[in-house]
Amino acid sequence: MKRTHYCGDLRSEHIGQTVTLCGWVWHWRDHGGVIFIDIRDRTGHSQLVFDPNHHQENHRRANLLRSEFVIEITGQVRERPEGTKNPNYGTGEIEIVVNEMAVFSESETPPFPIADHVDIGEDVRLKYRYLDLRRPAMRESVLFRSRCYHVVRNYFNANEFIEVETPVLSKSTPEGARDFLVPSRVSPGEFYALPQSPQIYKQLCMIGGLDRYFQIVKCYRDEDQRADRQPEFTQIDVEMSFITPEDIFAVMEGLMKVIWREMKGVKIETPFPRMPYDEAMARFGCDRPDIRFALELKDIGDIAKESDFQVFQSIVDSGGIISGLCVKGGAAFSRKEIDDLASEAAIYGAKGLAWMKYSEKGLESSIVKFFSEGQQNALIERFAAEPGDLLLFVADKKEIVYPSLSHLRLLIGARQKLFDPAADRFLWIVDWPLFEKDDNGNPTPSHHPFTSPTPDTLDFLETDPFRVRAQAYDLVLNGIEIGGGSIRIHRRDVQSRMFKTLGLTEEKAQERFGFLLDAFRYGAPPHGGIAFGYDRLIMLMLGLPNIREVIVFPKNQRAQAVMEGAPSEVDEEQLRELGIRKKL
Repeated sequence: MKRTHYCGDLRSEHIGQTVTLCGWVWHWRDHGGVIFIDIRDRTGHSQLVFDPNHHQENHRRANLLRSEFVIEITGQVRERPEGTKNPNYGTGEIEIVVNEMAVFSESETPPFPIADHVDIGEDVRLKYRYLDLRRPAMRESVLFRSRCYHVVRNYFNANEFIEVETPVLSKSTPEGARDFLVPSRVSPGEFYALPQSPQIYKQLCMIGGLDRYFQIVKCYRDEDQRADRQPEFTQIDVEMSFITPEDIFAVMEGLMKVIWREMKGVKIETPFPRMPYDEAMARFGCDRPDIRFALELKDIGDIAKESDFQVFQSIVDSGGIISGLCVKGGAAFSRKEIDDLASEAAIYGAKGLAWMKYSEKGLESSIVKFFSEGQQNALIERFAAEPGDLLLFVADKKEIVYPSLSHLRLLIGARQKLFDPAADRFLWIVDWPLFEKDDNGNPTPSHHPFTSPTPDTLDFLETDPFRVRAQAYDLVLNGIEIGGGSIRIHRRDVQSRMFKTLGLTEEKAQERFGFLLDAFRYGAPPHGGIAFGYDRLIMLMLGLPNIREVIVFPKNQRAQAVMEGAPSEVDEEQLRELGIRKKL
């Protein structure tokens, strides 16, 4: 026998044909002596009929089949009797009367049902991932991801991009996270690093004249895990020469349009809106705002400093800010609900959550007495508040106020159903600061050390680095960053100045990045690019809770591969070959 069709492909037009199917036994049912079995493969399932009046031996053998046995059958496709058709499945109008059957392998009882909507611990699912992949939801996730690969490649091929594979064994260079290191046997005491991204390689491709580059590439970062992170992940990586940010925006918006059209059947409007970084922080409290709903932050420092509320006055006098939210209908919140919001804000360092309820009588709370009637009216006007609303305030440093209120905004938006979860809103965040402060107050790159400063702020690189703006941009979808990039530095002198500002001596810069600095000696074109988190993109399109649902063999939240047991100890002999001695 040889397979003629996949299990999920049969339809009413196949009625009367003899077909051969291969797959796994899924559901087994005995209806008055006639046995019905669903056979399943990656395309779906079909219903098999074992009728003792048609073939007694096959019926006897069907009694011995169990869930997840691997079988092959040949039989005739027929229409299901009236009243037994199932419109929920593509194969719901037909069934196959089995003439022949072969059992390729038997199966023990699986540790969990091969079905969706079953409560299974994630570590159990990951330990038996090869079984988890058989579930319809996982199968659809994998197939969706596969189809999207083709859409991405076809788009870049149509736009004359060159697909390049860059090395996996690379040199350790600081790019924002810890490197995974690989010891070299032939060069004892020396190490490769797994690339956090192909950043320098794709810049070298531009210097090499490959002016439109892309690849779908594995990247590796040794960082703490969360729902949208993995130690190894996939990027859509892009670089272009002789371009401006507008060229990047046009090509990437075109990519998103094609992906959404081909994968979701949805037309998205372009161009996407752009928002400067400072505006995003002031209005939404974060650099990746969800613009599907309003509920924006409002700064009230100018009003609060004139009040008699000394807590607010001292914050403003010390250089802090006071910002707040107006929650529509929030005056109905109980004191416990407001206290719960205060506890949520405290996660991000807020020392308190001040509030005022707006009723027909005016503003009400324990702190209203510190605000004059004019100041109260100013607050109402600032928030466009209406009776029944709740005003929430956080006063502290920006680094505490913004994340606290951003968290509350998202929490309240979800609880009050202020947005359509099926809606997709894209946003470019532009005009970034080139540097942010590290724990010691020193400059560290907001993105990476190869991002080009804007020409009008380049002169502040040494004298006032936190005033320098970056030619950088992030693409945000529904409050989640899906891609980020920049125009790169292409001049050796500017790159050297950048390294110096970051505290790298000429010797250290040459040691770490000498091959890039040397390449700049031989004519580097202006260039820039972007990288998209492919796993995150697929997760968002499918509406799944974390990227582990779209990766075939992911690590768990502790970065462990529980199926194969990695990371693991290795033999002392292997360590000796590498010149490594463990010291814990």
